[in-house]
Amino acid sequence: MKTIAIAGTFDSKGKEFTYIKEVLENLGLNTLTIHCGVFEPTVETDVSNATVAREIGENIDEIAAKKDRALGTEILSKGMEKLIPRLYSEGKFHGIISLGGSGGTSLVTPGMRALPVGVPKVMVSTVASGNVQQYVGTSDIIMIPSIVDVSGLNSISTKIFTNAALAIAGMVKFEHEEKVEKKPLVAATMFGVTTPCVDVAREYLEKEGYEVLVFHATGTGGKTMERLIENGFFDGVLDLTTTELCDELVGGVLSAGADRLEMAGKCKVPQVVSVGAMDMVNFGPIDTVPEKFNGRKFYKHNPTVTLMRTTVEENKKLGEIISEKLNNAEGPTVLMLPLKGVSMIDVEYQPFYGPEEDQVLFDTLRKNIDEDKVELVEMDLDINDRKFALEAAKKLVDLMEANKNK
Repeated sequence: MKTIAIAGTFDSKGKEFTYIKEVLENLGLNTLTIHCGVFEPTVETDVSNATVAREIGENIDEIAAKKDRALGTEILSKGMEKLIPRLYSEGKFHGIISLGGSGGTSLVTPGMRALPVGVPKVMVSTVASGNVQQYVGTSDIIMIPSIVDVSGLNSISTKIFTNAALAIAGMVKFEHEEKVEKKPLVAATMFGVTTPCVDVAREYLEKEGYEVLVFHATGTGGKTMERLIENGFFDGVLDLTTTELCDELVGGVLSAGADRLEMAGKCKVPQVVSVGAMDMVNFGPIDTVPEKFNGRKFYKHNPTVTLMRTTVEENKKLGEIISEKLNNAEGPTVLMLPLKGVSMIDVEYQPFYGPEEDQVLFDTLRKNIDEDKVELVEMDLDINDRKFALEAAKKLVDLMEANKNK
């Protein structure tokens, strides 16, 4: 029989969690209750808050004595981040559900995020209708708006709680046999201005027997890809669109964090990398661009997206950043340079055409890349040229085949 973990603050919401527990058990499921509130629970639970705290070497009595809710949340959320994936790996549950306000959501979602992709995760939350990036991150947590506060049982809350319970029950109870043939997986990065390149490369790789997962290089896309690489999903990485590094350096809105472009190298996954869309930094509507960038070259991609051309100085720094990351790679790595343009709008007669900026980027990479570790390939084509795309795909296939035969 499948088991659902019910995690949350049983000290303040014992009645609500008991309701969820009853619904799930009436559906023929086992439950595992996990208390992560600071104080004593109002109902008995299977896993105590003392156990959660002990997971990271803390004492729950000392935490409770301080009566500092913020401190308690911080400590117990870290405990949940370690405890939840451990319990799952031990086979203690098959899916997890929680209810809460901002505090309860902050307590449980770190543990949910630490679970593998595909494990059912449902969070009923008062903050679910807003920006939930800080809670969901790169995971597949399903956030359900609570509509009313998670405080008591009433005609609305019980309907929402029931629906949430039915959702997690359905995900756990009903197994669907996948009819898609299992193929080696390749990750690829794409932006609107590098789409022709990645489409051609993807088609070639699919004909060669690979399944290609394309990630939109919008910050979240890059973060998600890096996490899945770390989790061992991919046989190869076609990282042709590294534009998120520009946003991280300059302060755009689509940064994927300082560790972007590192995980394939750390995990020894074969990678072919290029400098796609490194001619641009991303912002929202034009009136949201910070004043410090007044006088820069902009391009209105659409009403909600404004692009800013990277400068010579920024491209020099970006070249140094890429070189350092790739030189540290422990797996087979190829860096490909499209000498005629790094994006659809960085070619002759297009708004971001910048031969000087591109030249500095290329020269910096030539100077700093350790060719004993990284194969450097230069082609007198723009990144969206079909020949460039095919060469990138073929290089990756060669790397993966060689890696497989080691």
